[in-house]
Amino acid sequence: MKHLIDPTDLTREETDQIIDLALEIIADRPAWQEKMAHRKLSTLFYEPSTRTRLSFTAAMMELGGNVLGFADAANSSVSKGETVQDTVRVVSSFVDIIAMRHYIEGAQLYASEVSPVPIINAGDGSHSHPTQTLTDLLTIRRELGHIDGITIGFCGDLRFGRTVHSLIKALARYKDVKVVLIAPEALKLPDYIRRDVCDKMKIDYREVETMEEVMPELDILYMTRVQKERFLDEDEFDRVKDSFRLDCEKLSQAKSRMAVLHPLPRVNEILPEVDADPRAAYFRQVENGKFVRMALIVKLLEWKDDPAHGMPQDDFPIYNPHAKCTNPKCICASEAAPHKFRRSTDGELRCWYCDAKVR
Repeated sequence: MKHLIDPTDLTREETDQIIDLALEIIADRPAWQEKMAHRKLSTLFYEPSTRTRLSFTAAMMELGGNVLGFADAANSSVSKGETVQDTVRVVSSFVDIIAMRHYIEGAQLYASEVSPVPIINAGDGSHSHPTQTLTDLLTIRRELGHIDGITIGFCGDLRFGRTVHSLIKALARYKDVKVVLIAPEALKLPDYIRRDVCDKMKIDYREVETMEEVMPELDILYMTRVQKERFLDEDEFDRVKDSFRLDCEKLSQAKSRMAVLHPLPRVNEILPEVDADPRAAYFRQVENGKFVRMALIVKLLEWKDDPAHGMPQDDFPIYNPHAKCTNPKCICASEAAPHKFRRSTDGELRCWYCDAKVR
């Protein structure tokens, strides 16, 4: 059965099928309004969410289906100590598909091990956010007409930004994509993403210190928040903060068809004056999220019993009862998840659920 826990759970062909279907839905929305009649989606959101939760709800409703679940784990049996796996075992008795957001990294992968219905990862901590990635890919297709051959600049918090990590993984499947990493020293892309994705997949990438030096060459500028609390030195934040804010003056150096994306919410990294520029695509990006989630729901249920669309088998877990995940925010630290690991390209042992180093 196909779940969507990480962008790499989808092949390039499956990803394109979802995006193509989303474009079909956009072109003829009435034709899809009964597609999920009598089907149910559960939204299990263990942490606050506005855009993602409402996007899934709107997606299922526009397909003619029903939605049930919770937006606050405190109002569920979780408050009584119920485990993630037990919650999924119970909820799957009532629904056809589950969208889950959790503050614990690896929770959805752990849940998928016992789920008889497809699980969609709607964000697990700072680890992965694959439906935002599909949203980003659909937006790039709609804005530029293609994904192959683009030059994309990621600007802001590249260290903790799960949307950035997920999108880079997905873009590694496309041809001739160039990646420019624009971040302060404290928030650079993690080494394991650089090694296991950029280097392993031979992505053409480079790191720069300001967006001005690369703006004229970008097809996509993907903005994220530079969060003050991530800096140990407040003076360092004050020194670099303006380099990672987009205004009309900086945008004036960009291509006429360049598109600005942002997973939202924004704080002050994109000035409101940019909103009126036709290259500001971040609010169009929000609506694209609904359409791509409609397509994802349809496809996952279509593939549910098709052996040709199972989960990837590139890696197999290594069981080691003596090794321990070092991430306090991993599902291993909060529930009795098995001690499962994988070997990274540089030989390090990493947690099966959250990718953290193992000791």
